[in-house]
Amino acid sequence: MPMPRISRRVGAIAESATLAIDAKAKALKAAGEDVIGFGAGEPDFPTPAHVVEAAAAACAVPRFHRYSPTAGLPELRSAIAAKTRRDSGYQVEAGQVLVTNGGKHAVFQAFATLLDPGDEVLLPAPYWVTYPEAIALAGGVAAVVPTTAETGFRASVEQLEAACTPRTKALLFVSPSNPTGAVYPRAEVEAIGRWAAGRGLWVLTDEIYEHLVYGASAFHSMPVLVPELADRCVVVNGVAKTYAMTGWRVGWMLGPADVVKAATNLQSHATSNVAGVTQAAALAAVSGDLACVERMRAAFDRRRRRIHELLVAIPGVECLEPQGAFYAFPSFAGVLGRALRGRVPASTLELAEVVLDEARVAIVPGEAFGAPGYARLSYALGDDDLVEGVGRIAKLLEEAEVRRR
Repeated sequence: MPMPRISRRVGAIAESATLAIDAKAKALKAAGEDVIGFGAGEPDFPTPAHVVEAAAAACAVPRFHRYSPTAGLPELRSAIAAKTRRDSGYQVEAGQVLVTNGGKHAVFQAFATLLDPGDEVLLPAPYWVTYPEAIALAGGVAAVVPTTAETGFRASVEQLEAACTPRTKALLFVSPSNPTGAVYPRAEVEAIGRWAAGRGLWVLTDEIYEHLVYGASAFHSMPVLVPELADRCVVVNGVAKTYAMTGWRVGWMLGPADVVKAATNLQSHATSNVAGVTQAAALAAVSGDLACVERMRAAFDRRRRRIHELLVAIPGVECLEPQGAFYAFPSFAGVLGRALRGRVPASTLELAEVVLDEARVAIVPGEAFGAPGYARLSYALGDDDLVEGVGRIAKLLEEAEVRRR
């Protein structure tokens, strides 16, 4: 038998659904189509001016033209440790920081560092599309723990305990959540952390949306509430969402010194260091105050309430009000199976195709997040586009409603 051209490990990777939808929407726009994209989780704000200025100045400094230490510029690692203490109360040293090529890279490296083949990772669903792929590439097995709208898309200790096996090594914990916008209350974060510590599990907690919480909800860092977990906890974060720096590709992982050292060794062979100019930009971002962040958060809060209002007004659509991040996660189960301009979508995967083809609106089907029947809509876009986009979806679904009657 001939050997396969593509390795089984890489051949099994699914394309990122969020980036695929975003690419299709951008291609249609480039062709002159009037497309509104709710796909990618990307703030519509420009990167703050002082960050851009810091990057521009760094371009003229020869030091930033060269390799930096693999783990990152010493001053950036120190600034990230200081920023972490300021924002979440988690006390870490600069030596516990590894600067990575975005938060996604930190997730991959954390799992590659922690997992051996067959190790299981508890993964509450709905989940971000990259998590199961990162686990699988590290040789691990994602043990999916389903959650529902009735529980606010939050997993309980009882569910996690029931999903544990002798092969369980880690829990992936995310709050605020992509894709649901769920935020775990303090008591639940603490209970899950104490359970994981008592079980001797590792926890990888993704804190990329720490500053994007609304109303009465609040962000809580698990290793702060459960200090005994710190020696078995890896925190992932980055500048992408907080500072509107998705394209700059700077993230980091925080963890025990031995884990960070091992992940640094891996990075030394995989990507070397993050680009010096973008590290200079990240240094300006994390060292500054949060005034620009608060302005963006206020806009997201306004859009959050508006998109929820518009979605729940559509017959057959249900949606919890998101508490964090910048995503709405409505259920379209009540509108599936209806004829829409000659097509009868039986899944949200098919519905998303119809909505893009017929209404020129891009949404991400819930199948990508382990949640068939749902779809993710990012409200990190302009207010006018938000209203117009949901309006187009409502008008399209109204046609099916009228025809059914």
